[in-house]
Amino acid sequence: MQPPRSQEFWAGVRAELPLLIGVFPFGMIYGALALESGIPPGTTQAMSSIVFAGSSQFITTQLVELSAPGLVIIFTIAIVNLRHLLYSASVAPHLQRLSPAWKGLLAYLLTDEAYAVTITHYAQDDNLGNKHWFFLGSGLALWLTWQISTASGILLGAIIPPEWPLDFTLTLTFIALVVPQIKDRASLAAALAAGIAAVLAFSLPFKLGIFTAALLGILLGLLLERKP
Repeated sequence: MQPPRSQEFWAGVRAELPLLIGVFPFGMIYGALALESGIPPGTTQAMSSIVFAGSSQFITTQLVELSAPGLVIIFTIAIVNLRHLLYSASVAPHLQRLSPAWKGLLAYLLTDEAYAVTITHYAQDDNLGNKHWFFLGSGLALWLTWQISTASGILLGAIIPPEWPLDFTLTLTFIALVVPQIKDRASLAAALAAGIAAVLAFSLPFKLGIFTAALLGILLGLLLERKP
């Protein structure tokens, strides 16, 4: 007997709750930094509701502050979000019978945190019915938290004195995101290569150093992963 839709939905929400404790501060930092970078409050909030991708939003904020060209921003974000292709390929077999509307909604809600709890749930029992409702619950819980935390950050950014160095918080945020992901020689090499390339290519025009560093890190990581 398959679990009811509501049971699966709330199971997804509960599974996501521990991760939301860490997500909320990042959303606040994004909102405050975006405001400091000159992005209007409405646009800052709209990015959270439309783009709904924390790492991409942080990178956009940084590149906007650096006055990087729009094309560089687009390419950089596209590379950063390539991991979502792997996420979608992983969950696709579990959701292939859904309608296009359902697939579109879940694709929009596909994030690192929602994927982590959802694929773990699916791995425990692949025969669960209504399991897409679990995905929906985890994704919506994260989406709502991200909207509230962004709004809180916008309000916080409006009252923080401009002389406070919030931009350094962005650097710390990226360090906190990257370090836990370094688990093998491929990820370590990718991080080191990207970091060194970012320093060496800093003077490139149109802020292409960031794009170059990201591309080099990804290519080296993929190369080492393919080697036995």
